[in-house]
Amino acid sequence: MHTIQDIRNIVFTGHTGAGKTSLIEALLFQAGETTQQGVIEKGNTVTDCDPLEQQHQHSLYISVATAHHAGCHINLIDTPGYPDFQGQVLTALSAADTVVVVINAVAGIEPMSRKIMEWASQQHLPCMVVVNRIDAAPDKLEKCLQEITEVFGRECLPLELPVNHAAQVVEVYDHESGAADFSSVAAAHTALIEQVVEANESAMEHYLEEGTVPAAELHEAFEQALRENHLVPVCFTSARTGAGIPELLDIIAKLAPNPLEATPHPFIRHQGEKTVETWAVPDPDKPLLAHVFHVEFDPFVGKLALLRVHQGSLKLGSQVLVGVEGNPVKIAHLYRLQGKERIPVQQAVAGDICAVAKISEIEPDTILHERHEDDGVEISGMTLPTPLVGFALRAKKRGDEQKLSDVLHKLVAEDPCLRIEYDTAANETVLRGLGDLHLRIALERMDKQYHVEVEAAPPRIPYRETITKSVQAQYRHKKQSGGAGQFGEVQLEVEPLERGAGFEFVNRIVGGAISGSLIPAVEKGVRQVLASGAISGHPLMDIRVTLVDGKMHSVDSKEIAFVVAGRKAFMQAVAEASPIILEPLVDLEVTVPAAAMGDISGDLATRRAQIHDAQADAAGNMVIQAKIPLAELNDYASRLNSLTGGEGSWAIQFSHYEPTTEKTQQALMAKYQVAEV
Repeated sequence: MHTIQDIRNIVFTGHTGAGKTSLIEALLFQAGETTQQGVIEKGNTVTDCDPLEQQHQHSLYISVATAHHAGCHINLIDTPGYPDFQGQVLTALSAADTVVVVINAVAGIEPMSRKIMEWASQQHLPCMVVVNRIDAAPDKLEKCLQEITEVFGRECLPLELPVNHAAQVVEVYDHESGAADFSSVAAAHTALIEQVVEANESAMEHYLEEGTVPAAELHEAFEQALRENHLVPVCFTSARTGAGIPELLDIIAKLAPNPLEATPHPFIRHQGEKTVETWAVPDPDKPLLAHVFHVEFDPFVGKLALLRVHQGSLKLGSQVLVGVEGNPVKIAHLYRLQGKERIPVQQAVAGDICAVAKISEIEPDTILHERHEDDGVEISGMTLPTPLVGFALRAKKRGDEQKLSDVLHKLVAEDPCLRIEYDTAANETVLRGLGDLHLRIALERMDKQYHVEVEAAPPRIPYRETITKSVQAQYRHKKQSGGAGQFGEVQLEVEPLERGAGFEFVNRIVGGAISGSLIPAVEKGVRQVLASGAISGHPLMDIRVTLVDGKMHSVDSKEIAFVVAGRKAFMQAVAEASPIILEPLVDLEVTVPAAAMGDISGDLATRRAQIHDAQADAAGNMVIQAKIPLAELNDYASRLNSLTGGEGSWAIQFSHYEPTTEKTQQALMAKYQVAEV
């Protein structure tokens, strides 16, 4: 049984194609966990175990595998590299003690690598850069290291150097001299040690006075430098040839922080209306605090929750409390994961990563604990990006509506950056994500895993109708069919209200022209039109309707008659009040590299945007503020990625409604008239 000191929690991140999954596969093979090194193209790697991942030959979900080396229990977390799946990466960071950013030696630093380094820095997580595929670009490695230093800072120093034209590597932490393809082992060793001792006063004194530092003290200074992001070690590997793989495995076991040495993950404790930041203590004898960082649905075991034990121990058969409700559940299934393989274990100690199954109460970000006083504890993490791109979904087969709803809730539980919205006005179910690929993978999963076929289309823009002048209209509803008839007559006055005022119904009937019991029927008829629209099928807004007069019959006046009269009079009034169609405008914030500013501004101009501010942020990116019609943003995610190479981000918030263009109004009215025929 391993101890806390033996555990290493490493999350592998980076842009798609950098070789994260292949690198983990090579480490597992080197550690003796597999008898054959899997290949992505053959679909036989440990961590890309989902059929969709094998089909697309890219990681799409979080996956965990374990390697054992030099007495260490090493949890390796694989993550997707596509920007559309960045939410998976952010949640995986909450389980890690070391963030490995894998860079493709051929392509150099790519957009996701930049983002991940920023995220890791914000959370004060120790980082390591691994330059992979060194066999494919041996002559570019010195330039690649220079680029890493220029982009990520002078704290990025080589912990290894390539040797023999990148056929091997030499580690420079212990080695003080030797040959290398560039630089020298001596120079790299000196630079590394000097960077390390800068973080620790005692180590610095030893180094200045004696020229050396005791091994234990140097190790402590190394861990401190990692925690403080004063050092970001750079390693070189080739997952294909195996160059640097044994050395990287040794480095992880020897130098990567264990949970006692790592940056503690912050938690929030709710105390009434106050929140207090607190930290878990990685001690197996303390009360349990375990965080669910990922949920997936396995066809054999049902809901499977991946969690990091931050404090205490989670034992098979124990009873724990779930989330803020503090509902008690029994841990009947406890596993260690090796990709899709579930290996039963008796317990998971503080610092470890494990999985529990068949507990329906567990959701993403749930905290498992033992004491009701910890019911209000939550983990403090990164703010996830807001899903803005959407598809309106409809089940192809009648009767599959409930099945579709169930599947959507499963997908949202598995991916924190998918969101379901129900647009009652448009009668649509909208699935939102971070990009077109994000949503299309979700649709593929619905079809192939859950066997639910859907029709997907861009969601309807929530247009609205209103009027521009005041008018009066009168309508008499009279129906005689042999028995009791129907009679109701109303006179309405409609007038426009200021934008955002909503709807008002005013009763000015005097003298009992219409019985008070029938007034609600008139309002009901008006509200029917209000909801369904009069000229384009979109709800009406910002209107005051006043019931000024009417007539009733002592026998034939019933509620239905005044509902019809109210509806018809209102529709007639709207038609005469110069109706217009309003479109929603949103506040748009776009963050892009400064070099892309011109292209972005030009593109926004073609989308009827009104740019009202553009300033540089602390990172040197340009932040553009604009107002833009929501209808112009249907394809904006893909366009922004194209213009910025994936380095742009955007956010929107509803602002207000304004009249749409004459062309759009005529098109919407014509479409509505055709539908009504």
